[in-house]
Amino acid sequence: MPKLASSLNNVYNKSLDLLAPSGIRSFDKKISNIDGIIKLTIGEPDLNTPEHVKKAGADSIMNNDSHYATQTGKQELRDAISNYLNKMHNLNYDAESEVVVTVGATEAIYAAFQTILNKGDKVIVPTPTFALYFPIIKILGATPIKVDTSDNDFVLSPEKLKETLDKEGSSVKAVLLNYPGNPTGVEYSKDDLQKLANVIKKRKLFVVSDEIYSDITYDVKHYSIAEMLPEQTLYISGLSKSHAMTGYRVGYICGPSPIIKKLSMVHAFLVTATTNSAQVAAEEALKNGMQDPTEMSKIYKKRRDILQKGLTELGFDMPQPKGAFYMFAKIPDQFGKDDEAFALDLAKKAKVGVIPGSAFGPGGEGHIRFSYAASDETIHEALKRLKSYLN
Repeated sequence: MPKLASSLNNVYNKSLDLLAPSGIRSFDKKISNIDGIIKLTIGEPDLNTPEHVKKAGADSIMNNDSHYATQTGKQELRDAISNYLNKMHNLNYDAESEVVVTVGATEAIYAAFQTILNKGDKVIVPTPTFALYFPIIKILGATPIKVDTSDNDFVLSPEKLKETLDKEGSSVKAVLLNYPGNPTGVEYSKDDLQKLANVIKKRKLFVVSDEIYSDITYDVKHYSIAEMLPEQTLYISGLSKSHAMTGYRVGYICGPSPIIKKLSMVHAFLVTATTNSAQVAAEEALKNGMQDPTEMSKIYKKRRDILQKGLTELGFDMPQPKGAFYMFAKIPDQFGKDDEAFALDLAKKAKVGVIPGSAFGPGGEGHIRFSYAASDETIHEALKRLKSYLN
């Protein structure tokens, strides 16, 4: 096993020193070896990929679909993405010049920021939110401006956005939105988005809108800010959550053709192209599986209701999730505000794994995140253990 030459010990990208390990993954790893633990930690659907989607991917392999795909994605998949977004979300993107297929939404996020940011730029990030955004922005030499939204039901208000833009100045190059939100499950209404769009359209700004959970919603219609502000929005989504395809790693990003042309260059340098069989499976999902997310949402909604009822009875307070499959619960006052200590003690004594809210940035302190992408039986057992622990 080779050892790194001592002369190379300090030869690496120094911006990596600014990054901390993922609070979600590191905490999950810390408790994973506890015998008999129930983990409601990671946002991993426990549902299976639909059979017709799996078959399409398998057929692609058996048919020797093994040569390089077009770098921006197979034309058939880009056509399917364009059609799907038009029918489901009233968005209009040209498949040829305004859509890029990526290796999951994660690559789309990285490619988007790599394309639009320069050293010294700033990005407004409403928090609490998915913590992956912070290190990506930092490693590119920019600064995430974290805006605590906990005093407004975890929704960025136009007033707070304007105040932050005025304070931070022209170095702000983008606003990041993630909704339905991880970790809160909170949605933005059409009115919320229109008011934000009215502020943003007056500025020299991009919106990077991560809407990966847009097809997992409950009793509300999802609206995209890309519908109201298409000329300034980079729209990101994928198949991981909507069709339980996390391991297939298929995402996509859409936007105006001039910036997508630049982004396509970054994408090509990063990965060349997405795996063929995964693209074929994704095409099948979008063409013939438009109702698959609806059926999955029914299952998640039932689980949400079980978990919310149980947690409320135990003294937790939380916003009702309108989408995704997370519940962001405030720890009862008598247990203090140290969410990491609470979550660690809960894991050790009750063998229930959750994620401390502080992992998601300002506004997350004193909260814990539950993932209800788990079976009804698992959620019932977790609540039973939690009740015993609290007593």
